[in-house]
This record gives sequence, structure tokens and C-alpha cells, in this order.
Amino acid sequence: MRCPFCGFADTQVKDSRPTEDNSAIRRRRQCPRCAARFTTFERVQLRELTIVKSEGKREPFDREKLFRSMSIALRKRPVERDRLEQIVNQITRRLESSGESEIRSKVIGEMVMDTLRDIDKVAFVRFASVYKDFHEVEDFEKIIGDLGGELGEGLVGERD
Repeated sequence: MRCPFCGFADTQVKDSRPTEDNSAIRRRRQCPRCAARFTTFERVQLRELTIVKSEGKREPFDREKLFRSMSIALRKRPVERDRLEQIVNQITRRLESSGESEIRSKVIGEMVMDTLRDIDKVAFVRFASVYKDFHEVEDFEKIIGDLGGELGEGLVGERD
């Protein structure tokens, strides 16, 4: 593993242990050249996944991109980082075990929206507004209306 600080190619592993959910190995490393310490995570990858965008462009699946997009939607919401890691791991495993090597981006977007709808309605609306490219207030009203009774009365409309 290359040192992220000085670029030296041969760092030493000082400690290895599984993550809490056993989905990865956490390794503490030290660079013998600059003495910097850093952490890496090693994950099992069942298959190479390619994402097919709506315009037909293909790109490799990026787990960190999925994590970032969900964490933006969940910013300042009561969902712990560990819980988000578990959710991203579950989505990644579902994609890898689907038997398909090419996954349409729409499939991932729908998986994320379904998951967010179940864990945090505000994060769901935030993600949907970007994913579905909202342009008008009516777009928000429609998706909140589609959630119906899940959100309760009085969330949309006049304030007292």
C-alpha cells in the first residue's frame, strides 16, 4: 500500500481487525520512510460492477460515491455514520449478488430512495429532489403528497 503522505510504496501493517459488521478489514499502517500512520479498509468484492447511466455512458461502480450521495441527504439527520456504512454495504452486496455485471443507475437510485424512505423521510425528500431533478416547489409538494399519511398532517401548508 502506497503512503498517502510521501508516496513510498511499501508501508507496514501495524494492526488488523474486522470492522464491527465484519464487512471489511481495518488496517492501521505506518510508513517506514516518513513515519506517518494511516488507516485502510479492505473489502471483499464479489464482482466488477459497471453502472449504465441513463444516457448510455458506462462507468465503474464507486461505493464511495454511493456513500457520499447518501451522506449528503442524511446530513444533520439522526442517522449514525455506522448505520449509513451498513446501509451502503447492504446495497453493494445486493448489487454484487444480483448476478448482473452491468447495473442501470436507475436501479441504484430506486434502491437508495426505498431505503431512505424507510429510515428518514427528510433525507428521502432531499435525495429525491436531486435524483429526480426537481425544478419547482410543486415537485416537492407532489413527492411529499405521495408519501401521504407516512408524514402526518400539517407538514405541508400554512403555519400557525
